Amino acid sequence: MALIYCVEDDNGIRELITCALQSGGYTVEGFPNGRDFFHRLQKELPSLVLLDIMLPDLDGNAILKRLKAEEDTAVLPVIMLSAKSTEIDKVTSLENGADDYITKPFGIMELLSRVKAVLRRSGGKTAQKQGQLSCQGLLLDLDRRTASYESAEIVLTYKEFELLAYLMRNRGTAVSRDRLLEEVWGFQYEGETRTVDAHIKTLRQKLEAAECRNLIGTVRGYGYKIGG
Repeated sequence: MALIYCVEDDNGIRELITCALQSGGYTVEGFPNGRDFFHRLQKELPSLVLLDIMLPDLDGNAILKRLKAEEDTAVLPVIMLSAKSTEIDKVTSLENGADDYITKPFGIMELLSRVKAVLRRSGGKTAQKQGQLSCQGLLLDLDRRTASYESAEIVLTYKEFELLAYLMRNRGTAVSRDRLLEEVWGFQYEGETRTVDAHIKTLRQKLEAAECRNLIGTVRGYGYKIGG
């Protein structure tokens, strides 16, 4: 599930965009200004950014330039949202690296279509480095098989790492115990789903010991999930 950040100072428009994108199956987080956006960006990179131009602190184009100048966010897909409709405004944003430009007011169907198109062109991947998964400050390096929270290493067993990685890959989706048993332990494994519960318990203990709390949620009678 793609994670989308919406930087928009108008509360009504931001809520409208959030509801529309959530109805389209996306995970959305909104920010009223550039400061809050960059603070969140330090912890987790999204799959796409919707960026207003006229913001109370940093101008949208200034934010765009900063994103494209940083190595970690240079390939991050960005769609500009603006009431400015002149050709020069659109050209300026596109030349600064924007992937698309939507003029306000816009229709919900158009927004969803543009978002889908940009995500398709970008491969639907986050801008984070290949071989890494991140969520709420937790980082998994898939190549080196290491886990860290706020730069502090967390030592995990092989199955704990695989279990956490699978949940993070399916962020926002409730995953059943049976599905976890099949995907992490394998179709031929003859153990019970209590094995999943036992590993989740020790995994939570290790995460909480590293001050990474409430990452893995329980879906009563079903399984587990990360993210909303």
